[in-house]
Amino acid sequence: MANVDSIAVAPAKPDPTPPTGPASRPAGARAGLSRVRTLVAVAPAVLTDGAVIAFALFTVLYHLAFLGDLRPSVTFRIWLLACVVLAVVAVLRARRRAGAPADTTTADSAPAAQDAPGGARPSADRRLLIGVLVAAAVAAISAGVAGTGVSVSWWIPAVAGLLAAVGGLLLVRQAWLSGPAPTPAAPAPTTVQSAYALVVSVLVGISSFFLARNTPDDVYYVGKSVWIAERDLIPLNDFLFSENVLPAMGSQPPIPSIEVFDGAFANVVGIHASSALWYVLLPIMAVLAALALWRLTHRWAPRRPLLAFTVAIAYLYLVAGGDAALGTFHLPRLHEGKGMFVSAVIPLMWLYLTEWFDNRSRRSLLLIVALSITAIGLTNTAAIILPMLVGAAGFAMLLVGRWKAAVVAAVAALAYPIGSLVVSRLLLGGMTATGADDAFFDAAYTYKRTLLFGVVGVISGLALWCGALLARRRTPALLAAGATLALSVLFVPGVLELLSALSGISVVLWRVPWLLALPTLIGLLCTVRVPAPTRALRRVASGGIAVLLVASFALFATPMWSPKSWVDVHDRPTWKLPQQRQSIAFWIKGLDRPQGLLLAPKTIMRTTPIVTSEVRVVLPRDFYLVEYDLNSQFAKDRLLLSGFADGAASPTPAELKPALDRLDVGTICVYNGNRYARDTAPRLGYQEFAKRKAPGAMTCFRRAD
Repeated sequence: MANVDSIAVAPAKPDPTPPTGPASRPAGARAGLSRVRTLVAVAPAVLTDGAVIAFALFTVLYHLAFLGDLRPSVTFRIWLLACVVLAVVAVLRARRRAGAPADTTTADSAPAAQDAPGGARPSADRRLLIGVLVAAAVAAISAGVAGTGVSVSWWIPAVAGLLAAVGGLLLVRQAWLSGPAPTPAAPAPTTVQSAYALVVSVLVGISSFFLARNTPDDVYYVGKSVWIAERDLIPLNDFLFSENVLPAMGSQPPIPSIEVFDGAFANVVGIHASSALWYVLLPIMAVLAALALWRLTHRWAPRRPLLAFTVAIAYLYLVAGGDAALGTFHLPRLHEGKGMFVSAVIPLMWLYLTEWFDNRSRRSLLLIVALSITAIGLTNTAAIILPMLVGAAGFAMLLVGRWKAAVVAAVAALAYPIGSLVVSRLLLGGMTATGADDAFFDAAYTYKRTLLFGVVGVISGLALWCGALLARRRTPALLAAGATLALSVLFVPGVLELLSALSGISVVLWRVPWLLALPTLIGLLCTVRVPAPTRALRRVASGGIAVLLVASFALFATPMWSPKSWVDVHDRPTWKLPQQRQSIAFWIKGLDRPQGLLLAPKTIMRTTPIVTSEVRVVLPRDFYLVEYDLNSQFAKDRLLLSGFADGAASPTPAELKPALDRLDVGTICVYNGNRYARDTAPRLGYQEFAKRKAPGAMTCFRRAD
């Protein structure tokens, strides 16, 4: 047969009818549209991975700044320049890769091909599967019922959950070993999927402007950012009760960098640190947290990832209320480092570990390292939760012979967080206070606080103990099984008590369920393959499960926007403070006050450090007094005076005067309803100098010098 390319063809006559449809578009327009679709498809990955690397870079620079005693604003400017350089390098490398010929066989994919294991779940022992499902149901129902007042021994859900976890791990291991590894390990997100995730994430970010939760911890976290922004210094000692003079509280050494980032950003840009946090950084963090949830859900969901992602987002919005529910650590507390850790770092760490065990690429390993630095830059809790998470993943991989990859991942994920804490303790000290560590919650109460109880507790239990059976086969299923086993062991009575005795970190052990990526597992419940004759009916069944889940959350849980979640909903962007307290704090700041501390009602003193560090108060928060010995004169004076300012106690002038002198109180501001304080202040040597009208009517007295 002749080569068609060698045949001479007469020129064709022009077609008088112009072509229509996609073929009629110019090649440039089609190429541009294709590039836009590609950018949208990869946008969630680019945004989250870029944010992880950028914040990890700032954390490293912040830690190095201690060596050169650099001011936070200088560190921030260096970071900005480094980010620009890295962005340019990344763009150039992307263009070079786009121009290079495609290589379908890479070194990264070779190890996966050598793993003969990989298989499907249906080959697993059916009797074991039934046993796992029964044990999971018993564990979930008994755990959910245990918190409703019904007398159920916690040993029932603990033992049943442990049996379900062990059986589930055996099932997914058998599935891994029963067949070849799929190529690719997971499909890439489509343009439509990524566009949906982006839209939802932006809506989540917008909603962050209008939801405000008055969190007592903000006096420390936000107050530290305000202090740094106004002084361009990092406090290595106490900054709430003194001017960086008294010994630091137990949160030191100052490893987390998130408060420094906010303060430095505000200082450089020239806006209030609280505005920088709540009007600029919080919406960005909300978008990134939602995208992190999407990426893990897409990677782990065997089918219908958009539906699973929607259910996971609904879970976070509809299941809040308690002070430890995951929903309260999303938008209401996302600006605190621990909120971003559980909402974004945890799902991304499971995602990066999944990619690493699937591909063993240098990129995945680099992201694990960067994310571990980001984690410790957000909260010291990372040094507790990450070893549990990585240990669970590593143990699961050891069962299928991936011990080398597990060891490398463990070193990559734990070296910097643990190393930075050790070095900082040796150089700076800190972490010596024990008063705040007295609180402890056993396994039953930990489940009740985080996974909740009742109908929602049962759903959480099903997600926990059935998650491995629902996740995409191979790596996702195996990692989910490892996490389930780790948490099931921790839920056995006595285990948390043992960890508390060995580590001395009782106060944070209730956070161990954070290692689970529960919202993703909740979303996976609607991806279960329902027996049905047609695909359409299966989709309808999955949609029905999703509707039932969301309806259960709406009916049996407390939504994020409820007053029972300590959240106020505003019709405009606001600071996350009660507006009257905020306006009073600004009013006091503007007064012509004498030198010395401010004595005011507790709520106002707790709000003031968030407004300004220029007004130092007698008692920023009474909870922090445990760091300085509640039986000391230091604590007794502050409690006595705050009770007087609140109107909760009526100490005599003879009791008040020495405490006022010892603390050097220059200004006393009390509500007009506190008649005793208003009548007593002049007898203590203070004279009235300012009045505030209602609402929040208040009278202020200054020391007569």
